[in-house]
Amino acid sequence: MRDVRITGTGQLLELQKRLRRAGHENIRQSMQRRIRRAAEPLRDDLQDSIRHLDISSQGRGAGKRGGPSPTTRPLRASIAEAIRISVRNTGNPGARIWVDKGLLPPDIPMGVLDRLNEGRLRHPVFGNKRRWAQQNATPLWWDRPIRDHQERMAREVERVIDDVIRRLD
Repeated sequence: MRDVRITGTGQLLELQKRLRRAGHENIRQSMQRRIRRAAEPLRDDLQDSIRHLDISSQGRGAGKRGGPSPTTRPLRASIAEAIRISVRNTGNPGARIWVDKGLLPPDIPMGVLDRLNEGRLRHPVFGNKRRWAQQNATPLWWDRPIRDHQERMAREVERVIDDVIRRLD
């Protein structure tokens, strides 16, 4: 769930070898930039998807205690800011979109993302492990945008590869 890779490994590996032999650094940079541009709409949709994710709970019953959140940072915005793109031309070439756990606050474990994608988040109330709350979210906040963009990205990467091959020939 946390990692999406768009690769055409056979073509990309062969193209990588040809670029290295030819020494065309500007073509390699152009290819990397174009593949990144192909992945940016997916990253933007994933960020919008989490920012506008509807998370709800039953709320507190009458007479129950409660109070403001002990944190000031919003959960959805923190996750959206941690969504990243990387493009590689060497090793395992392709585009990768993932959630950078180093950018998440330490109190948000990576499992939260999977549970939000499933549509159900169960967590301790204000860190109290003896009291738990369940919140429901719109499922597939990660999977749906990926499914919507997968064909477009594959076509775009294929077009970029074809353009680079034409320039090398």
